[in-house]
Amino acid sequence: MNTFKTFFMGGYECADHINRSGERINLLKVTEHDIRLMEDYRDLVTLGIHVAREGICWSEVEKAPFLFDFSEVEARIKAANATGMQILWDLCHFGYPEGIYPTHPHFCARFEALCTAFAEFHKAATQHQLYVVPINEISFLSWHSGDVRGTVPFAVNSGFDIKYHLCKAAILGIEKLKNADPDCRIVLVEPLISIHGPEDADWTRINTINEHQYQAMDIIAGRMCPELGGKESYLDILGFNYYCNGQWEDGIGTLPWPETVPRRTKVSTMLKDAYLRYNRPLILSETGHYGQGRAAWIQEIAQECCIAIMEGIPLLGACIYPVIDRPDWDDLSCYSDCGIFDLDEQNNRIPHTDSIKAIVAAQMLVDDALALREVR
Repeated sequence: MNTFKTFFMGGYECADHINRSGERINLLKVTEHDIRLMEDYRDLVTLGIHVAREGICWSEVEKAPFLFDFSEVEARIKAANATGMQILWDLCHFGYPEGIYPTHPHFCARFEALCTAFAEFHKAATQHQLYVVPINEISFLSWHSGDVRGTVPFAVNSGFDIKYHLCKAAILGIEKLKNADPDCRIVLVEPLISIHGPEDADWTRINTINEHQYQAMDIIAGRMCPELGGKESYLDILGFNYYCNGQWEDGIGTLPWPETVPRRTKVSTMLKDAYLRYNRPLILSETGHYGQGRAAWIQEIAQECCIAIMEGIPLLGACIYPVIDRPDWDDLSCYSDCGIFDLDEQNNRIPHTDSIKAIVAAQMLVDDALALREVR
């Protein structure tokens, strides 16, 4: 039996953090996904996609400390049930309620309460199995908030301290989720990156920096910082987010894509490295591009997924992210041209025809690879 209804998934932007201007953003509302649920899920189903990544928006559901209201989330569950959509839920995508942040003395207690409340709510709201991402992209969030002042606590030189405390909260949260719903599936999601250097580079240093992408999963597994109580059993399904800016030359900048001179590490190779490290099933939990390159990116990713599948890597799915175009976090008037569907001034969904054609072709390609793997 397959873990997910379809290999390809669609992700809805759900960032709800405080941006560099000190303003709370909520892209779930900005894109009107919260009020166009049936339309959005039906659009995905039309494309043959029956799995979606969603976020509950912690800053919205916790109305006061330890007081939760999941009524908006319940509307999404009902829409998912009506359209046959399977959901993976982020509890903390990037935002926290007002007044707390990872190093705050009350952060862990508040997050534990969220995990318990959500698991209990989910069991009462639906009979479907819970797939849950406790904290999305700990490595990125710790860098964004702890090193470059991108969101609260707007710090510098504090990335690992933020990461340590986010991992602490994740470990405690997983325990609460499992206590409330022993059958829930935990999905850990981290960025997938590859840092390059010239031939005469300090490769010991570059290899060490590349290893940092695994720190959060290593901590949650108890391989690092064992005092936090991590366990190997907390590694269930591992998700990796991959975008074109995930490969760069140390001290210079992002490697170009598409490439004229091949230098990028193959995505299939990066996924294989992660699998050999953890021996757990994987998903490509976010991937996508922008502008005219969207379709070509999907084609390349599909080919890399097929290579991984044929090499025996238990790759369970790939999530095109986002389904709906979104604005920049720090300038809500500037859209990214990155969705399967673009938006007009009234937030109407405008299909990006080339992306849709690429998704249809990608599904056929991956289905063939999965079928070949089964007969081997």
